Amino acid sequence: MRLFHVKHYDVVVIGGGHAGTEAAAASARMGAKTALVTLSQAGIGVMSCNPAIGGLGKGHLVREIDALDGVMAQAADRAGIQFRLLNRKKGPAVQGPRAQIDRKLYRQAIQAALSAQQNLDIVVGEAIDFLRINGRVAGVTLEGGAEIRCHAVVLTAGTFLNGLIHIGDSRKPGGRTGDAPSLRLAARLAELDLGRGRLKTGTPPRLNGTTIDWARVEMQPGDSDPTLFSFLSAGTLVRQVSCGITHTNPLTHEIVRNNLNKSAMYGGHIEGVGPRYCPSIEDKIVRFSEKSEHQVFLEPEGLDDTTVYPNGISTSLPAEVQIAYVRTIRGLENVGILQPGYAIEYDFFDPRGLSPAMEVRAAPGLYFAGQINGTTGYEEAAAQGLAAGLNAAAAALGKEPVHFSRTSSYIGVMLDDLTSRGVTEPYRMFTSRAEFRLSMRADNADQRLTPLGIAAGCVGERRRVAFDQKASALASAREALDSVMLTPHQIMAAGLKQSQDGVRRSAFQLLAFPDVDIAAVEAFCPAFAAFGGDIKDQTAKDALYAQYLGRQSADVAALQRDEGIRIPADIDYCAIAGLSTELRQKLSRHRPADIAKAGKIEGMTPTAVSLVLAFLRRADRRSAAK
Repeated sequence: MRLFHVKHYDVVVIGGGHAGTEAAAASARMGAKTALVTLSQAGIGVMSCNPAIGGLGKGHLVREIDALDGVMAQAADRAGIQFRLLNRKKGPAVQGPRAQIDRKLYRQAIQAALSAQQNLDIVVGEAIDFLRINGRVAGVTLEGGAEIRCHAVVLTAGTFLNGLIHIGDSRKPGGRTGDAPSLRLAARLAELDLGRGRLKTGTPPRLNGTTIDWARVEMQPGDSDPTLFSFLSAGTLVRQVSCGITHTNPLTHEIVRNNLNKSAMYGGHIEGVGPRYCPSIEDKIVRFSEKSEHQVFLEPEGLDDTTVYPNGISTSLPAEVQIAYVRTIRGLENVGILQPGYAIEYDFFDPRGLSPAMEVRAAPGLYFAGQINGTTGYEEAAAQGLAAGLNAAAAALGKEPVHFSRTSSYIGVMLDDLTSRGVTEPYRMFTSRAEFRLSMRADNADQRLTPLGIAAGCVGERRRVAFDQKASALASAREALDSVMLTPHQIMAAGLKQSQDGVRRSAFQLLAFPDVDIAAVEAFCPAFAAFGGDIKDQTAKDALYAQYLGRQSADVAALQRDEGIRIPADIDYCAIAGLSTELRQKLSRHRPADIAKAGKIEGMTPTAVSLVLAFLRRADRRSAAK
């Protein structure tokens, strides 16, 4: 990978964050000559907020990125210092891998991956304008006047477009702390008339870990059997650590409450809408006033870094107030603050102006990915970058677009949500957003998407071979289990519960029984015992959900038939049991005329639509009975 300016590329990617690195790598894997334009080569792969990757819904996205040979999963596995599988007590479909990450190791892993990537160059500079030829975006102009021509541009501006950092009543321009915002590019984008708004996000103060009284906080180790992100990873590579857990208390809340007028958000200095599911400590105190405490996770930022990220107390209060409330928290009574927390607001553009390929309809040749589309989170940004990079390269090389369906991928769910529903607040991925989540598990992301990547030409030989071997093993395991048919008497003779219904069942069907483990099935099917643990585990999960998938498809089909049902204008959404407060508020505000329009409201899930439908049907029955 060379460091210099050139005249022409197939694809130019602007921005070296999670969306930009994934877009550049994806484009290059497709065979497109690609340039990554960044303000600083050293800043490529920087984790600007929390030192963690994955989680509920987010972990699914990381696995899907990996299935298409992306870089995030393998970098996270190389830098992971604690791995945990969330929702372990729930079904496999909604379990999400998560890892604490060493910031320095992650940045090094990303930079190493890009350095090894063929067809990819880095250009250090600031993009300030677009070149347009015959109505198409056909290149970028850099600070100083240098021009780079190309067939497609992927813009991943993060929080840099008109970025403004707030600490109390103090404001300064910035894309993140220590970095200048992008003002001229923001002005040029405003001329496209795409529909623009302001969003905000925030960070907590960074703490000096040597000043934390770790003996006074609860310690949370990682899983003893780590669940990694990449399908190619064999195990952890660096020392594993524990995180700390502590809590705010009434005194903490009193200090925050007494200083709300000094907060940038509550003092009226911020116009942008913040993330609902990652609220600041100010938001928590106001919105959840009945709570006397809130959990705070003390997350190490690296193995050789004493900095600790206190997840759960992001803020835009003045620095002196931050010190006061942080020191009321158990274990943090004498803590030193290395960097105050801050809020940052920035421009985003209505993603409904994008095609499903992430191309700006009003500016052909220009693709958007990441927070510029109104999303929040590393994983959401990286997944968009992957999609935009693949499609920009496909367009440059004269190939068919790469389409992600919401029926087979979380990436498809997110892209469809963004381009068809838009956003009114930072978009975050949840498993509840996916109608087909029972079949879209984190563990089978490669089965769902690697064939798509192979067909598109973005999957390397190592992954293709590994995938073919795994697919063959899964098919053989299923064949072995299906070949063994058991009577109820045989099943009961093994000490397993079974009704005497006379129905013969395969060993594969037996795997779905709640009181049956893999060892019990191996006794009936010795051939199954010969397969590796990962093959047996995934086969067991396939068996668990097999009986539900047909029903799930039928439910979705029925829901589609119901979309024309009218909704009374005076419906009381607060009376619908099971609806979240968020959706009650949105439905009451928008007053959709029918089920189809209700389904398109941002954040609306198939389950929520079903609750509205059931409420309407009960009302109809009561009315008919009168």
